[in-house]
Amino acid sequence: MAQIQLRQVSKSYGDTLVIPGVDLEVQDGEFLVFVGPSGCGKSTMLRMLAGLESITSGDVLFDGQRVNDIGSSDRGAAMVFQSYALYPHMTVAENMGFALRMAGHSKAQRQAAVEEVAQTLQLTPLLDRYPKQLSGGQRQRVAIGRAIVRRPKVFLFDEPLSNLDAALRVQMRIELARLHGQLGTTMIYVTHDQTEAMTLGDRIAVFNKGRIEQVGAPMDLYRQPANRFVAEFLGSPKINVMPYRVDAAGQRLVLGDGAAALPLDTLQSMAALLSRGEAIGWRPESLGLCEPGRGLPGQIEFVEKLGDVTVIYVRTPAHTELVAVKHNGESEALRMGTAVGLMPLDAGLVFDAQGQRVDA
Repeated sequence: MAQIQLRQVSKSYGDTLVIPGVDLEVQDGEFLVFVGPSGCGKSTMLRMLAGLESITSGDVLFDGQRVNDIGSSDRGAAMVFQSYALYPHMTVAENMGFALRMAGHSKAQRQAAVEEVAQTLQLTPLLDRYPKQLSGGQRQRVAIGRAIVRRPKVFLFDEPLSNLDAALRVQMRIELARLHGQLGTTMIYVTHDQTEAMTLGDRIAVFNKGRIEQVGAPMDLYRQPANRFVAEFLGSPKINVMPYRVDAAGQRLVLGDGAAALPLDTLQSMAALLSRGEAIGWRPESLGLCEPGRGLPGQIEFVEKLGDVTVIYVRTPAHTELVAVKHNGESEALRMGTAVGLMPLDAGLVFDAQGQRVDA
């Protein structure tokens, strides 16, 4: 296990600065997830941790030791890639034991290590098969097993589940969480999938344009995002953020272009916050449907029935985009074209002109 520190780590390709300087500390035994949109720098950062990319400036430390100039094979880090990268001419056992073979371990040592890890990953019946005889989920488990047999200080995962179908992704998330609980090894996991981030991570680091916007526990980031970017990136469907102003009389919260408004007494406890912000956001579960003429006026444009919950998309003059509402009740009467009202169920989140969350 390892504690990892990043001190003003930056990366440039020629004159193009892609990571302007990141400070971060990963605790010993922690499962930390790097999440963000494509091109935000999360995979580049992971590769710098692994030693597969050079660092332009700054320092990376493993257990207090600077590893900038230490080769990837000597850092004590094992990386699992998006592609399985298995040798097609080798069996599962040979693939898993290859790194030990190259390190000079005896055949008996390799066999013992492979059999132990295979039992953990439920791969024992597959040890004599070749990669072409395996399913996608089985191949990914072999790739993970190949990393485990090295007994690394830290595991680095670069979107390892993105090639799997939805059911297999769920299964592999469960297996990764179980594996972390068993091994207790420091793990850093890169994904653009917020569901993976929310369900796997002890903490999440949200990347945007090479910077870390916020680091914290999953539900802390969901409930108390530092800014509008984090609020909109986490959550599905995403949060409904609407520009607003308080009318001259101080009686109404005017939303959008002024065609819709809420009585300010609905949000009385937020009067001080609202005076400092420019946009307000409600997550889909924080809005309820009511009769037309109450709340914000709207018309249903689409109903998405998901079994345990129904997501209703409403067109309202308060917002340029469709407003998503999670509805747990019966939805047979909620059809496209039905007029409804939207009513906030909680205070929502307020953001200022720079997109930062306004806090009390």
